Amino acid sequence: MTQFVQLHLLTSYPPANLNRDDLGRPKTAMMGGANRLRVSSQSLKRAWRTSDSFEQALKDHLGTRTKEMGPKIYQSLIDKDVSGKKAMDWAKQIAGQFGKLKSLSKKELEAVKQMEEPEKTAKLMVELEIEQLAHFSPEELAAIDALVDELAASGEAPTQERLALLRERHTAADIALFGRMLASSPKYNTEAAAQVAHAISVHKVTVEDDFFTAVDDLNNGEEDMGAGHMGETEFAAGLFYQYICIDRDLLRKNLSGDTELADKTLDALIRAAATVAPGGKQNSFASRARASYILCERGEAQPRSLSVAFLKPVAGQDLLTNAIDALEQTRERMDAVYGDGIENPARLNARTGEGSLDAIIACATGD
Repeated sequence: MTQFVQLHLLTSYPPANLNRDDLGRPKTAMMGGANRLRVSSQSLKRAWRTSDSFEQALKDHLGTRTKEMGPKIYQSLIDKDVSGKKAMDWAKQIAGQFGKLKSLSKKELEAVKQMEEPEKTAKLMVELEIEQLAHFSPEELAAIDALVDELAASGEAPTQERLALLRERHTAADIALFGRMLASSPKYNTEAAAQVAHAISVHKVTVEDDFFTAVDDLNNGEEDMGAGHMGETEFAAGLFYQYICIDRDLLRKNLSGDTELADKTLDALIRAAATVAPGGKQNSFASRARASYILCERGEAQPRSLSVAFLKPVAGQDLLTNAIDALEQTRERMDAVYGDGIENPARLNARTGEGSLDAIIACATGD
C-alpha cells in the first residue's frame, strides 16, 4: 500500500501582496460564496525550492530549471578556446537533447546576415534557447560539463552516443518532489511526489488600495510643492489554509531508492512550507510569517484536503482559534463517517505553544 504524508497548515499574513495577477492585484478566488485571498501553488513551490533553508539542506541534490542552458554551454566552449561556429553547432546539439530549440524566421535570418559581429552572434544566441523551461538534474549537469570538456580537448563533434545526456535515475530533490515534463522525451519525465494546493484564506476578504507618494530629496519645495512620484498598489491580509500531500513511496522511487535522501527531502520541504513566505512585494510589506498551526497525518488512507472546513467563511475576533476548531472538527467528523482515520497525527500549535516542528517532521519521516 502507498503511504502518504498530509500536511494542513494555517498561516496568517499581515497586509501583503504575496502573489499578483496580471493586473498587479493580489490573487483571489470565490469559495463558499465569498471572495478569498489566494496564493498559487506555483508561487509557493518556487519560494520553497529557491529558499536558503531548502538549498542549505539539499545543496548537492538540486536541479536547475532554465531555457538558457544552450547559451551557457556555448560560453563554456568559447572559454575553452573552441571556435565560434563549432561552439554554436555543438551547443545546439547538446541543448537540443532537453527540448525543442527556438528558431529564427527566414526574414530574421536574412537580417542577421547583414549584421556585424558581435551583434550577429548575439542574435543567433536565440537559437540556443529551449522553447520551454527544462529541469536539469545534477547528474545531467555533470554529464554536460564532462562532454564540454571532452569536446574542447578533442576538437571533434559529439557522437550520438555521447549526446545521450538525459537520465532516468537521478538525485534531484526538487524534481523528485515537483516533477518535470520533457515533451520531446517523455521517457525521462518525473511524476511529482508532492501535490501542493493553492493556499486560500479561511475568511472572506476585501482587497484594498494603497495610494502612496515619494518625496524628491533635492526638492526644497520653493517652486514645486508636489511629490516626486505618486503611485497605487493593492493589498489584503489573510489567514491561509494550505494543504500538501506527499507520496512517500514515489518520492523514494524518484530519488533512485535512496531512503535517507527521501527523508532529508521531506524534512526540507516541511521546514520550508512552515517558515518560508512567497517573495511578492516583501520590500514594501515585510509580510514574513510562519505557520501558526500544522497538522501532519501519515498513513495509507486515501488522501483528502480539509478545505471543506472553510467553505463557510470563518468569522469572529479570534480567527486562528476558530479556524483550528473548524479544521479539527471537520477532520474528526470526516474520519467518523468514512472510518479510515489516521491515528496519532502530530500537531504544532504556536497559539498555545504546544508541539514542535521537529515532532511534525518526525511524524512525516518516521517508520
